Amino acid sequence: MSVVLGADIGGTFTDVVLSRADGSLHAVKQLSSPEAPERSVLDAVARALAESGVAASEVQRAVHGTTLATNAVIERKGARVAFLTTAGFGDLLRIGREARVEDERYDLHFRAPLPPLPRRQIFEVPERMSARGEVLRALEPDRVRGLCDAVAAIEPEAVAICLLHAYANPAHEDLLLELLSQRMPEVTLVASSRVHPEIREFDRATTTLFTAEVAPLMSRYLTRLARGLAELGIHAPLQIMDSSGGVMAAAAAAARAVATLESGGAAGVMAAARFARPYDFRRVISFDMGGTTAKAGVIHDGSPRIARELHVGGRGSFGGRRAGTGLPVKTATIDLAEVGAGGGSIAWLDPEGILRVGPQSAGSDPGPACYGLGGELPTVTDANLVLGYLDPLRFAGDTLKLDAAAAHAAIEEHVARPLGVDVQRAAWSIHDGVNAQMASAIHVVTVQRGLDPREHALIAFGGAGPMHAVGVATRFGIASLLAPPMAGVASAIGMQDTDLRAEHGRSVNLTEADLDTATLQPLFAEIEAAAREKMGLDSKGSPPKVERLLDARHEGQSHALSIPLTSLAAADLERVVADFRAAYRAAYGVISEGAVEFSACRVLLRVPVERPAFATLAPATGDVEPARRGKRQARFGPEPADAFETDIFSRGDLREGDRLPGPAVIDGTVETVVVPPGWQARVDEIGSILISRST
Repeated sequence: MSVVLGADIGGTFTDVVLSRADGSLHAVKQLSSPEAPERSVLDAVARALAESGVAASEVQRAVHGTTLATNAVIERKGARVAFLTTAGFGDLLRIGREARVEDERYDLHFRAPLPPLPRRQIFEVPERMSARGEVLRALEPDRVRGLCDAVAAIEPEAVAICLLHAYANPAHEDLLLELLSQRMPEVTLVASSRVHPEIREFDRATTTLFTAEVAPLMSRYLTRLARGLAELGIHAPLQIMDSSGGVMAAAAAAARAVATLESGGAAGVMAAARFARPYDFRRVISFDMGGTTAKAGVIHDGSPRIARELHVGGRGSFGGRRAGTGLPVKTATIDLAEVGAGGGSIAWLDPEGILRVGPQSAGSDPGPACYGLGGELPTVTDANLVLGYLDPLRFAGDTLKLDAAAAHAAIEEHVARPLGVDVQRAAWSIHDGVNAQMASAIHVVTVQRGLDPREHALIAFGGAGPMHAVGVATRFGIASLLAPPMAGVASAIGMQDTDLRAEHGRSVNLTEADLDTATLQPLFAEIEAAAREKMGLDSKGSPPKVERLLDARHEGQSHALSIPLTSLAAADLERVVADFRAAYRAAYGVISEGAVEFSACRVLLRVPVERPAFATLAPATGDVEPARRGKRQARFGPEPADAFETDIFSRGDLREGDRLPGPAVIDGTVETVVVPPGWQARVDEIGSILISRST
């Protein structure tokens, strides 16, 4: 029986899932190893194979999501890069953009972040193109050879090339690639005209820079990972989750590492889409709470919203990211809001004595106090243990035994005693406070987008998500909640369900009169060829599904909406303007008039994969109640009267049709589901737990 392997690295845990064709799953959750990320993946894969009895040769496909690119960019630990730009533009990266948000607005001592690259690693090239692609100053090879020597002298691992208006004419970038490859054949070379041939100089520059900065690290990491999998006997194709909700071949990921910046978050949204399919949920909020962060996204009619810009290290209100903060990377990305709130988030008191939770995290080393690995500061996991939600003997697939006394002591010393409250009340305040923070991420992707969260179902996953789902949903009046099977490793499951995808775009300057088949056919053919190259497909491969889009806007506007093209036939092209006006009204709530122009052409390629089936549970029989594993005291509010003797269930004992009135705690192998008083849970045929208000 064929098996698909999914592996997701998080800030605290690494999750590995083996999925058989019949839908049966085997999951392993293991502490991550940040200093050598592949080690935790390989150790978890070896455990999964041994525990499940699956032979390595049965694994037909391996899909991986990693935070390597994100960490390298945010922590500025990428490869040593030389940056080449047009003469006169050497200070482009230093000038950048700046927008102050939140407390920065009133900070008289505010200091802008350091530029992404020291000036000594930036080189100016004597050349110039016009915005129409006309050569204004020719690039002379003899003069450039001396520049190549200067670049080689700083011994870069990679070179990023971003010349002015190279999207309109890449000839000078192509020549630089040729000359630099002759001078430094072992160095990674990245040109903006190959990575992101679109207007907006700063955005194109940072995207090219980060691609070059991360590519050598990603290539080495994937080489080590593939070698380790081969040593375990797994020779299946290795695919990497990208930020847009698809996967790509490992070789393509090494070259386009910035496309993986939100791979973990994207996998979670795709998992929510997968588990929403059996239900009549047209609108879904995905809520992913792990050990370090919580992420929220929205899915309508089975598809997430795609953005085409990511602000790495950006800041904003309610978990959003504002343009001008962080550094822009132009890559297709599922629209997510993220907050530094997870199981490992540290609770602390600010100088005014106000309780805060996160964004600092205890991570996997030393981890929360209850892990017994040297952590001394109280975290959300410590609070949940004190509140009675977690079983200290059954945590993370029985790989960790939690120390309840250490959790109690940490909360007492750092929160309860300074605030003058008992430990239980302090623990509830930590739990409730992190719920409020995570709700802000849902606010970004719903209310701030003009969406009513009450019209959505909430699908909660991640190791801590189902524990906090009701507390978060209550803030919005969301009535339908779902905790999918194996919710603690849902991201690893979601990436197994994603298609092979690639997207490529190019800036154009077209009017309504230019929309004809003769103009667009050769243009889209070139863009499709570039997308095929990104995906690793040649013209002889099986044909992928092709989606074409035009970025449309009103004349004089700077931002555009992507409008799908049914075909390039004249009749379909005639409908593009009307489709744009309808999309404009849906996005902004006004009827648009005036001339329309088109700023970019895009091609999205998709090769569908075979999706694993859902396993089903045995149905409940007669009036037999669900088997309880016991009872324990749990707290569901700030007052002593909010403590209840709570039924404890094992998720593995549940059957289709079981109904569990709250208060109840359902222990799974990789997650815990909490059903507070006034709520009830129902188990469906695939093992999902649907939570709703008690009637």
